Amino acid sequence: MDGIVRMGRIPGSKKKRMWIREGDLVIAAPWEIQDSKADVIWKYTAPQVNWLERKGYLK
Repeated sequence: MDGIVRMGRIPGSKKKRMWIREGDLVIAAPWEIQDSKADVIWKYTAPQVNWLERKGYLK
């Protein structure tokens, strides 16, 4: 949302279970040390994104 392109890292606890593809919607937490990097916290599936759009959470 802030317009900065960041390199995302999937933490170890989620690494084997989460696959990210181009165009996926994710929640990322920027690092305090390097603003150009972030940890991927959550990934939304296509039905979840559609629901969020219908409810007005996404524009």
